[in-house]
Amino acid sequence: MKKLITAKEMETLLATKGPDAVPTDALLTPQARDLLNDAKRAGKRKRGAAAPAAVSAEPIVPDYEYRWAPGSDPTTPQALQDFYDSDEIRTLRERMADIGKRIWSKDYVDGNGGNLTIRVGDNLVLCTPTLISKGFMTADDMCLIDFDGKQYAGRRKRTSEAMTHMAIMKRQPKAKACCHAHPPHATAFAVASVVPPTCMIPEAEVFLGQIGMAPYRTPGSPENAEIVGEVGKDHQAVLMENHGVITWGKDIEDAYWKMENTDAYCKTVWMASQLGKPLKTITGSQAKELIGIRKQLGMDDYREDWKECELCDNADFRPGVVCAVPPHEAPSGSAQPEYNDEAEILVQQITNEIVEGLKKEGRS
Repeated sequence: MKKLITAKEMETLLATKGPDAVPTDALLTPQARDLLNDAKRAGKRKRGAAAPAAVSAEPIVPDYEYRWAPGSDPTTPQALQDFYDSDEIRTLRERMADIGKRIWSKDYVDGNGGNLTIRVGDNLVLCTPTLISKGFMTADDMCLIDFDGKQYAGRRKRTSEAMTHMAIMKRQPKAKACCHAHPPHATAFAVASVVPPTCMIPEAEVFLGQIGMAPYRTPGSPENAEIVGEVGKDHQAVLMENHGVITWGKDIEDAYWKMENTDAYCKTVWMASQLGKPLKTITGSQAKELIGIRKQLGMDDYREDWKECELCDNADFRPGVVCAVPPHEAPSGSAQPEYNDEAEILVQQITNEIVEGLKKEGRS
């Protein structure tokens, strides 16, 4: 089994033996990896002190995914509390509080709406608490629970909707974090039970794929967890009818990005549908290329084997409003309106009575 090195162990290893002593196949926590990279960059600067000032560190792509050694979950009450208090888990809890502020400031949640989760073990998950504004959470508000919902650490009670998040995680191993919110434009599609069309914007095709729709079930109920879990298995963004949106990713930042992607896409499609013209799509072959890019980025797509004509089939999408200017003149050859003499006489009689009444009141 590969060794898991925490931030504290990395500090000791770097102080006593240096970065070269770290096993190349070791599993590192996110904070431990940051410490190792910093040490390597510092070593390069020291060895190349005489090098030109223009020389810089190797560019990196941030990686916030939490990795654990299978079978390493703590089990005793003290070990679970120590795990919750560890540097690497506190970093994740702080990141959740930051994401909470971001979804609140974007008006994606109101009151105590929305919730976040991060998977941190075979059977362990961090989640946000119930009845708290996501814009005012702190790291100490987060809860540590297992896949059955039992809480092991955290001063506040966990959210009941964590069970829906974990229903996705149980079915989709790549779902390491989930974000649930009520962004207005995407939630409008969910309330109308309208699945957003595909093949409109390349970025949405790459980072979201096809958006799913889960039929309504009571939020927080086992039935909701079951049905959303099934849809979420193949869709990284799921609209929940009459409720909101849930997205998942390899880390909580990734899951949050997909929430932004989903609402922005729904907003764009909604605005475009008001312009009175058919919505233009890319071709099926172009959609195939974008699915290929998804695979290169490590994202699966259940439509991979679909035919090109199926990828951009939006036959079920019906915009709610289509602008159309009525013609000023009736087309040539069209039937002219027929006049009814009796109706004309009745209208004139009523008009006369109204005029006479006004005269008697002195208003004419």
